[in-house]
Amino acid sequence: MSAAETASPPRTRSLAAAAAVVAVGFLGSRLLGVVRTVAIANAFGTDPRLDAYWVAFRIPDLIFQVIAGATLASAFIPTFSRAVTRRGEEEAWRLASAVLNLVTLATAVLAVAAFLAAPWVVPALAPGLGEDAGRGAELQGLAVDLTRLMLLSPILFAVSGMFMGILNARHHFLLPALAPMMYNLSIIAGALLLAEPFGVHGLAVGVVAGAALHLLIQVPALPRVGMRYAPVLRWRDPGVREVGRLMAPRIFGLAAAQANFFLIGIFFASLLGGSAISALNYAWLIVMLPLGLFGMAISTAVFPTLADQAAAEARDELRATLARSLRLILYLTLPAAAGLMLLRTPIIAALLEHGAFDATSTALTAGALLFYALGLPAQAAIEILSRGFYALSDTKTPVALAVLSLVLNAALSALLIGPLEHEGLALALSLAVTAEAALLYAVLRRRLGGLEDRATAASLARTGAAAAVMAAAVAALLWGPVPLEAVAPGRSLDAFVEAGVAAAAGALVFLAAGLALGCEEAGLLARRLRLRAA
Repeated sequence: MSAAETASPPRTRSLAAAAAVVAVGFLGSRLLGVVRTVAIANAFGTDPRLDAYWVAFRIPDLIFQVIAGATLASAFIPTFSRAVTRRGEEEAWRLASAVLNLVTLATAVLAVAAFLAAPWVVPALAPGLGEDAGRGAELQGLAVDLTRLMLLSPILFAVSGMFMGILNARHHFLLPALAPMMYNLSIIAGALLLAEPFGVHGLAVGVVAGAALHLLIQVPALPRVGMRYAPVLRWRDPGVREVGRLMAPRIFGLAAAQANFFLIGIFFASLLGGSAISALNYAWLIVMLPLGLFGMAISTAVFPTLADQAAAEARDELRATLARSLRLILYLTLPAAAGLMLLRTPIIAALLEHGAFDATSTALTAGALLFYALGLPAQAAIEILSRGFYALSDTKTPVALAVLSLVLNAALSALLIGPLEHEGLALALSLAVTAEAALLYAVLRRRLGGLEDRATAASLARTGAAAAVMAAAVAALLWGPVPLEAVAPGRSLDAFVEAGVAAAAGALVFLAAGLALGCEEAGLLARRLRLRAA
């Protein structure tokens, strides 16, 4: 048997089955993420101390995303796929071991540096934290303490992220899909069990414990995919250098993306006070449910196939896989965005308006959700389009466009914070990522000689029309001649009924409109539903 034959990853699941596994995992994780948000809101509402937690959370998360995220998404999986094909199993596993060791070491060094620099970094990140309430020194000190505690998590996530990359590269998706669920369960436990005695420190403990569980749940699958660990660094190895070459620009791109999504928002929101940081974070966590389920799940499942197609120089197949995935993602996220914008208040009231989270907190969060939802389709499109570049071993182009998006977001934030306050920060991000997605599509289309442009344009037009019909139906339910009962402040059951009925009706109308308009994706979904019903 040849090395290539031996190395070829097992194809026991079709691409659709793999996407389904990842989607179920993402759905479970995002639903638990909603529960996590509910638990945090119930315990803390928009307490200024929670602002300190959100600020502290971003520094460890940035370290993990920049180092481990750069390795997993853009560098390791394509390089590992080529190594398996060209150099055989043994060398591929030594490459994986070396990258795992180097990534863990680099993350640990950065975590130690951040621990020492936290008293200076935190005030620079959120200069206005607590100043509006005269609690600047107290909340800045709290944010420093929480940052130092949570800096254990990126080291654990570095190892766990590499395990996830190894398993995904071998087309094993189940346990990596379950890992984020364990992370969310741990934070939920921190909010429910540790908030009363330890305050926001209980949430930080939940974060660290969750990172450990994220790692441990994946360990049993590693022997099944044949992993052979070696305590080596091998930084001179051509494969390791290839990973480093691909990582270098991606590090800057991920840093720009993280700054775009969070750091710019936190910086400007800290100047507003009034719990703007917490309102933005709550709104973002709600947007993450459809973004994770549709954009991230599909893109994660498709990426190993894209990497294999690129390694085999199968450009036609690569182009078709990218185009179909993009159309499916837009078909699912356009109506999700419309639904979030229309139902933002009842959704937030139903999920979060308990305990310390009151009607004022709902109003603050709803304003941010309106404008974050506007950019949801673009955010999801970026997930798949950027992976198209990574499969082609091009990390420079997505980086350049991410940096451009960062600059645009900063400029728009400075422009819109005055008239729109924290809502302007959400709008600035949505406008910036929409521009980024459009440019990614244009460049990738030129690189690949098209992305089934006619079919993609027709699909987008049909999906947009179906989403418009759905939006009109939902609006009629909410505000028509016989409207659903208005949300009663503090009565989450009324809000739950309103959001649930309107969302279910909107989904049915969207599916029916899509079928009537000839949406390929609607027909596929209807056939799958009929098969399952049968």
